[in-house]
Amino acid sequence: MKNLAQIAAELQGYDPQALSANDVLVFLGKLVQPVVETLDLPLFEALGRVLAEDVVSPFDVPPNDNSAMDGYALAGHQLDPVAPIELRVVGTALAGKAWQGTVALGQCVKIMTGAIMPPGLDTVVPQEFVSDTADLITIPAKVLKPGDNRRLRGEDLAHGKSALHKGELVTPARLGLAASLGLATLKCWRPLRVAYFSTGDEILSLGEAPREGAVYDSNRYTVFGMLSRMGCQVIDMGVVRDEPAALEAAFLQAAAQADAIITSGGVSVGEADHTKTMMKKLGDVAFWRIAMRPGRPMAVGRIQTSQAASKLQAKSTSSAANTGASSYKKSSKLHTAILFGLPGNPVAVMVTFLAFVRPALLQMMGATAPTPPLLKARSMEAIRKKPGRTEYQRGWVSTAADGSLQVKTTGNQGSGVLSSMAQANGLLVLHHGQGNFAVGDSVDVLMFDGVI
Repeated sequence: MKNLAQIAAELQGYDPQALSANDVLVFLGKLVQPVVETLDLPLFEALGRVLAEDVVSPFDVPPNDNSAMDGYALAGHQLDPVAPIELRVVGTALAGKAWQGTVALGQCVKIMTGAIMPPGLDTVVPQEFVSDTADLITIPAKVLKPGDNRRLRGEDLAHGKSALHKGELVTPARLGLAASLGLATLKCWRPLRVAYFSTGDEILSLGEAPREGAVYDSNRYTVFGMLSRMGCQVIDMGVVRDEPAALEAAFLQAAAQADAIITSGGVSVGEADHTKTMMKKLGDVAFWRIAMRPGRPMAVGRIQTSQAASKLQAKSTSSAANTGASSYKKSSKLHTAILFGLPGNPVAVMVTFLAFVRPALLQMMGATAPTPPLLKARSMEAIRKKPGRTEYQRGWVSTAADGSLQVKTTGNQGSGVLSSMAQANGLLVLHHGQGNFAVGDSVDVLMFDGVI
């Protein structure tokens, strides 16, 4: 396992005081490792998990040629390209069982959607295309070609082919596909355990009385929401005061029971608190100033569980540490906790999480496509932007009269203005090298749906 200095050495022009957003993603991609434990989950429990192996189709889907709609099955070579044809109906084929019988020239079978095509028949004419009299139907010319409206055996999935792939998120459609193959369980990577706490003496928990200079903790709830949307097991550790003993106990407790630790606050340059000092003391940590807006300060690193466990056992007088030690003793496996120290401003926390932490956590979950695609939308307003940093502005994406996507910002873009984030349905991603945008210019947008 490479340490942070070795990873940094692999990045050309690495500068922790002016790191580009792209370099952050590259660094984190080298830092994190996927979990290795798997679970065989019943389908109802697999939704939102990441597949740990390919799912191979045990049979052809569909298993037989069948009708794509209600109508009449016939041999397509009888169709006349210029004149209508008349056929006699000799039976009805229903879904769920094969029709028993033979069909001669000039004959057809009434057939239901999904029913197996009788031998020798390869075409289905929809019932609304024909005129019928007693047991005769007339098919007009030029409404049908041989082979129309027939589903071929194995056209969806051939026997032995991969139906689902390792590293894919189990979506509702993939859940249904697994069920169509008769599979009762799916092998998935276990969910991540992520510990989170806010830091700072100025932070109030809900229920505490207001006091001068203090603010209620919103970060704890936004991070909880984003982690929960990802299917992580969230270990909520509340608000930790800016005191060395309390911080050390919290970090050690988190490292002993989680795959990742997320904190907010205490990573800015010159802050008069102990969070950065404790991070350095307990782990291999890098402190960055990212060329971005909002969310410039960030810390990343590792805390080794073995080190945390030994310190926890030595702190038997600390109730918080004892809780962590107890959690650790229940675990039979040592692991490394990845640390993400986020800024304290509410919007900066959400932006750095979406831009950097979420892709890293998805990679830890075993996902092969951790970075969501960006959509293109036309800006409805002029936007001022300096080249040399990536900006993430809160926006509302809508559909223009011509059907294209358009986007406008949602007001005050200050890093502490959470109301404009609540009004947004996506982030305008204004890239490092880009400058000002005029009305009508195309911008990239990271949509929130399914993310936050």
